[in-house]
Amino acid sequence: MKNLRNISTKTILLLGGMVFGLIGCSEDDETPDQGEVIVPSQSLKMDLTQFKREDGGVFMQAFYWDVEPIGGWYDQVASEVEEWANAGVNRIWLPSPSKGASGSFSMGYDPMDYFDVGEFSQRGDENVETRFGSRQELESLIQKSHANNIEVIADVVMGHNSGGGLQYNPYRDAEVFSLFNEENGNASGKFNRNFEHFHPNAIVDADEEALFFAETDLSHAVPYVQEWLWGRDDSVAEFYKSLGFDGWRFDYVKSFAPKWVKAWNDKVGGFSVGENFDGNQQVLKDWVDASGSPAFDFACFYRLDETLDRAQDLTALGDAGNMLRKLDPSNAVTFAANHDTEKDENPDNRISYGKKLLAYSYILTHDGYPTVFYLDYHAFKGQLNTLIEIYNTLAVGDVEVLVANKDEYIMKRGGSGDNPGLILYMNISQQTKQYTVKTNWANKTLVDYTDNSRATPTTNSEGTATIYAPAGSYSIWSITKE
Repeated sequence: MKNLRNISTKTILLLGGMVFGLIGCSEDDETPDQGEVIVPSQSLKMDLTQFKREDGGVFMQAFYWDVEPIGGWYDQVASEVEEWANAGVNRIWLPSPSKGASGSFSMGYDPMDYFDVGEFSQRGDENVETRFGSRQELESLIQKSHANNIEVIADVVMGHNSGGGLQYNPYRDAEVFSLFNEENGNASGKFNRNFEHFHPNAIVDADEEALFFAETDLSHAVPYVQEWLWGRDDSVAEFYKSLGFDGWRFDYVKSFAPKWVKAWNDKVGGFSVGENFDGNQQVLKDWVDASGSPAFDFACFYRLDETLDRAQDLTALGDAGNMLRKLDPSNAVTFAANHDTEKDENPDNRISYGKKLLAYSYILTHDGYPTVFYLDYHAFKGQLNTLIEIYNTLAVGDVEVLVANKDEYIMKRGGSGDNPGLILYMNISQQTKQYTVKTNWANKTLVDYTDNSRATPTTNSEGTATIYAPAGSYSIWSITKE
């Protein structure tokens, strides 16, 4: 954990302070007239527990690339689930549990034996555990998560395979590593495979999907493959379910048709989400409609990366339909980082740490189902716990964009019943900003529930007030307690 602590310290230092305000233009001022200014205290804030949503909850990606310690990751996660549950997390996502071709170094994305989750010796390797631990440690983690009302989601890699034996493939007229049996990377003896189960084969010359690695991408058109992956009572899907998993994250769904995700879910049920690595919101929506499964909102991720980092202009956040969460919020799983983006050397494929909390302020106040990345949680725990609490309480009602310009983005959630909702104010300029907005609250004192602003503005009889946001930061406003 030494490296993790170093990362956390560095990223926290990169972030400086944070704060934020609609009618008329915004004002730039290093020290604006903030009206009645006091230091917000808990005595001003409502008790948010009274607004706890039954449909709330946040998704935690409970790993990062090349997690350490090797063989001890399940135990590490188990030590944290109670804290996450208390923070408002309701699901955790674990890496693919099956034994990979690189053994104890595998992150699970080179699946070899789907039925070996840390209990078989493979190809003479004396270490039977996966990089994450043993089967017993996995089952213990799942049980502890359930005891804390957290569901556990398995990463399902049902496209590409690795680590098989070399054999001649007549459909390719070449030798391919496609032989999986007890002697060749499949010690469990279940779901043995050969060249007939990959691309091409006797059933298909070529599939329409965008294959990841065609020679060893499973062909789901083959009935034998369907049966072993999800159809049989002792299939991979049923095996994962027997371990205690509650749902599925489908890896690289571009390499197989969405109907196969639907077939898996129809057989075993549970929450699911697909990794359709595409920034086009309509592509994501079409996949959701065809699969019947939610998808990670890569369109939202890329809009946030573009506006916060590349363009440094928040105007595009106000566009009507440039994210999956705008087209289909109930099926949009939003995120600010994941294991792939954080190891990508291309800065256009990740949100910089200096803008990370701004991105989280967006996804944890808007509709959609937000995901928190493990390393980000450790780097910004206090701020993220506050944002998670706000998401699970005040982030209700219709989303209305009030302002979207180069430096500012202001959004209002309309609330519901006794729940007053909120106003998010993001400011990426180098100066404190203020803006006069029309709220839903007449004659009310407001407070920033993130404590990034110290102002306590008061609305007039029409609900108008001036709100504030610090330089390079955000604020989230709602009414004070009566």
